[in-house]
Amino acid sequence: MADEYIIRNGHVYDPKQGIKGDVMDICIADGKIVSKVSGKAKEIDATGKTVMAGAVEIHAHVAGPKVNEGRNYRPEDKLFTCKATGKTRMEGGFSIPTTFRTGYNYARMGYTTVMEAAMPPLYARHVHEEIKDTPIVDQGAYPVFGNNWFVFEYLKNNEETNVNAYISWLLRVTKGYALKLVNPGGSEAWGWGKNCDGVHDPVPYFDITPAEIMTGLMKANEQLGLPHSIHVHTNNLGNPGNFETTLDTFRLTEGVKPNNKFGREQVFHHTHVQFHSYGGDNWGNFESKAKEIMSYVNQNKNITIDLGCVTLDETTTMTADGPFEHHLTELNHLKWANLDVELETSSGIVPYVYSPDIKVCAIQWAIGLELGLLAKDPMRTYITTDHPNAGPFTRYPRVFGWLMDAKYRNERLSTFKHSEKVNDATSLGSLDREITLYELAQMTRAGPAKALGLTNMCGGLAPGMDADVSVYNINADRLDGASIEKAFSSADQVFKSGVLVVDNNEIVAEPAKRTFWVDVKVPENKQVERDVAMKFLKYYSMNLGNYEVSDHFAPHPYVIEVDAS
Repeated sequence: MADEYIIRNGHVYDPKQGIKGDVMDICIADGKIVSKVSGKAKEIDATGKTVMAGAVEIHAHVAGPKVNEGRNYRPEDKLFTCKATGKTRMEGGFSIPTTFRTGYNYARMGYTTVMEAAMPPLYARHVHEEIKDTPIVDQGAYPVFGNNWFVFEYLKNNEETNVNAYISWLLRVTKGYALKLVNPGGSEAWGWGKNCDGVHDPVPYFDITPAEIMTGLMKANEQLGLPHSIHVHTNNLGNPGNFETTLDTFRLTEGVKPNNKFGREQVFHHTHVQFHSYGGDNWGNFESKAKEIMSYVNQNKNITIDLGCVTLDETTTMTADGPFEHHLTELNHLKWANLDVELETSSGIVPYVYSPDIKVCAIQWAIGLELGLLAKDPMRTYITTDHPNAGPFTRYPRVFGWLMDAKYRNERLSTFKHSEKVNDATSLGSLDREITLYELAQMTRAGPAKALGLTNMCGGLAPGMDADVSVYNINADRLDGASIEKAFSSADQVFKSGVLVVDNNEIVAEPAKRTFWVDVKVPENKQVERDVAMKFLKYYSMNLGNYEVSDHFAPHPYVIEVDAS
């Protein structure tokens, strides 16, 4: 029988129940949050400390072929600073940590659920092997759909039933969780040396546009009633003036109604919005358009976003947006890797240094923070770095400090070589808002869990929910940036499904974890079965029989069943 625990006298922040720092006890039994425990429960004194649910990562690149290639490709990133302790295995890496270090570091920060943001279906087995190898945290993965030949053909022919059947099939065989779109149409265009810079640019040879791809998959997603909305990295990432493309993308959501059987209320998640909020028409007059972006998001409740905050580190960019990575290597002249994934997607990898002495990098840093500070609904705005693209996830506590302490971020801004130009190009210096601990819990726990359709499982501390709990040595009376960063970098205690995995800032256990995936039932579709069989024979280098992810690759599944038949 699992141990019972009672966490006493902590300041509890739980948006799930509307608890805003009340001093109270949290009880744990049989892996769940409960109302009371027996007299034999182990006690943890949280007096003067903060208690939250385990954090939920909605978007990071932590498993799969491009992540592993990044590790091989950047030996200089392998910082072996942590040795095995008897409770842990050898750890290494900074911007691209090993699977072991990934799980341990998320747990140390109080994260208990982590979603892999871009799974190429052809390499789904590899993704799930790395998820299996990552300790402690529950995980799921989003297969990419935005450059898929089957999707293109079914959508352009208005074959709605076939689109739905293909989505059902691909989620099942890849053990996938949600529909991911990366530079829809543009990554396929990259196979011909081209791109789709705007949402109405045609995809070469397919007679379809990014807008039609996003709209078609958004409507299919709601017809099927999947737990998460479509998860979109839109076109024209990283270019001056791209905020117009972002607004064009947002407008596609107008009038689309969510199927909220899993509790989510939005039809569209736009990821790493910092990279999509740029004004100007060249790098010389590059400026923030965070106000324009957040004005739209604040007024339109059909959208959730994550920030993609720049952390001012040396890091490794990696994305299924192949043409962007080629563009980036032309800018910084560093090494570049590219891969085309047949019929499905592409990817690229480029090292990058976000130097505070470079004006563009400093403005990017400011934009990410502006977006978070301008958000009026923290339940729809989530803190990420698009790990590792804008910086490693281990820098989240530093981002928390900047968002929660105006003095802390302004002191950092004042050290920049081009601080006056950053102030001219952004509104950050004029923003005095400071995110509260309750809002932080919304942006890192309750909000992402709700957007993922997991609101009754994780992200909260209500009785009956999984006992994913984090205790931090900080309270609302001393919220300076340095203390915030220190506390959230290393939790005092972390529970995963009722098991104490971090105690006194150290990993003490590696319990069994779960892999989330969605099994959506639709009517039998012989046409899609024939189409899949034909294309595998004609185009794929892999046999169809070797494509599906078996239980060997994805153990301990938590299958979310959806009946759309």
